[in-house]
Amino acid sequence: MIYNITLEDMEFKAYHGCYDLEKMVGNRYQVSVSMDAELDEAAQADDVAKTINYLKVYDIIEGCMKQKSDILENVVLRITDAMYAEFKQLKRVSVTVSKLAPPLGGKVRKASVTLCR
Repeated sequence: MIYNITLEDMEFKAYHGCYDLEKMVGNRYQVSVSMDAELDEAAQADDVAKTINYLKVYDIIEGCMKQKSDILENVVLRITDAMYAEFKQLKRVSVTVSKLAPPLGGKVRKASVTLCR
């Protein structure tokens, strides 16, 4: 069976952006990840070592967010690649990275990029 694990609205300060000011002062970002995985063995054994550990997911995303990128597309790709590299049980991953209050010259709550693979 396929199980879905979702971590929503993790918040980070990061230094992504194509403008020099964004790279210097940073911005607030939200990251959500949804993962479909074959986890029958973990569920039946009630064994955290056989499932997708939420703390490990958070740590991977935190590490990816620390690496500067000019565009959010690069950030979501990096996170997606890292998830597949770490968790062999994965069948599908969806990652959304949102820049909160992006500097677009007007009031915008957030700008987001999502990658599903």
